Amino acid sequence: MKKLLFFVFTIFFVSQSIADEPLKWFSFNEGLNKAKAEHKILLVDFYTDWCGWCKKMDAATYGNEEVRKLLNDKFVVAKLNPEEQGSVNFNKQTVSQGAFAQAVQVTGFPTTGFFKNDSVFIGKVSGYFEPKQFIELLHRVLKAKEPAKEQ
Repeated sequence: MKKLLFFVFTIFFVSQSIADEPLKWFSFNEGLNKAKAEHKILLVDFYTDWCGWCKKMDAATYGNEEVRKLLNDKFVVAKLNPEEQGSVNFNKQTVSQGAFAQAVQVTGFPTTGFFKNDSVFIGKVSGYFEPKQFIELLHRVLKAKEPAKEQ
């Protein structure tokens, strides 16, 4: 009986710790390499330090347990501040973070960009998303990644 109780409590606490796992943010370069290795989509959070909506998105949306679980399972996540020093290696070119953001037409913050693991830019959405809206968006991105089914 003690072994059974121990087993049940162990499963409960392990499942809780997995569900509560924080997001592991990468730089763009690290994230792209990880996405390639794991065959996942790279989500890039374009943000700035002064952006209030970016902070709200971090707390309310990226802090949401359901959002975190979906991102940890199906995506690799990276943060990129175009106003900071640093470079991005993309399509055999090295450019500043700001130039990269301009190249993918980031015009406001927060902006969420999506890249296939072969470096192909899928697209971007601008603005703040509530957790429920963001989960719907993530599912649409995942569905679009799937190969077309033959009829």
